[in-house]
Amino acid sequence: MAKFPEATGRLFRNVYVCRRCKTKMRSSPLKILWKKVICKNCGGKALRPIKSKASK
Repeated sequence: MAKFPEATGRLFRNVYVCRRCKTKMRSSPLKILWKKVICKNCGGKALRPIKSKASK
């Protein structure tokens, strides 16, 4: 299967995961750094970028 940069951008760009409840959300990196974004599920502010490689 071919990898397209447009598709990987749509899937992984500006997507972050809550460290507490593993909920995915999309936001800008500056808002994440300034702790402006809270998790919609648990209310936590600790977020990490989503991993772009698929695990098998």
